[in-house]
Amino acid sequence: MPDTLPDTTPDTTPDNTAPRGLILTPGAGASRDHHTLVAVEQRLAALDPPLPTERVDFPYRLAGKRMPDRPPVAVAHLRAEAERFAGSLGVGTDALLLGGRSYGGRMCSMAVAEGLPAAGLVLLSYPLHPPGKPERLRVEHFPALTVPVLFVSGDRDPFGSPDELAEHAATIPGPVTTVTLPGAHDVRGKDDDVAAAVANWARTL
Repeated sequence: MPDTLPDTTPDTTPDNTAPRGLILTPGAGASRDHHTLVAVEQRLAALDPPLPTERVDFPYRLAGKRMPDRPPVAVAHLRAEAERFAGSLGVGTDALLLGGRSYGGRMCSMAVAEGLPAAGLVLLSYPLHPPGKPERLRVEHFPALTVPVLFVSGDRDPFGSPDELAEHAATIPGPVTTVTLPGAHDVRGKDDDVAAAVANWARTL
């Protein structure tokens, strides 16, 4: 009886651990249509396979107000939006990446720290502290982040320098990737680089 030959058929089974979608949120002074978020969405749509992206506004923006929501309101909204988007994709929220720019990324990181399951965090221009007030840190929840985290920030960001970011990101238990680009908090003119950083990182998960 001949020996059984090994199966050399290429494995085309989808990677069930890969992220299945991304929720993106804006900074406090912008909407879901911010050009950087749109650029990231377009870059992820060009991946093979594409990574679906949902750009989400916060309740205050939807209500036409200028004052950003307090964290409990923003986090509850993110949880509802993540569950809705995940349901539309036929997955749990643990298959989604969550993130956004500045305030939006901070709120997503707080939601995950408070127990919202996620595949990872995309934190663009994370606001470590208000400009000129390094003592008012926004990092108390970092030790609760056990998922992969991507930081993309400018090298002259007044909300947190690269050295400050490195110091505080070291308290995150999950895998951390940091991409530093030339620029300030808005990383002006670098949308393509930001989008590429997100796409390259997402493909490693």
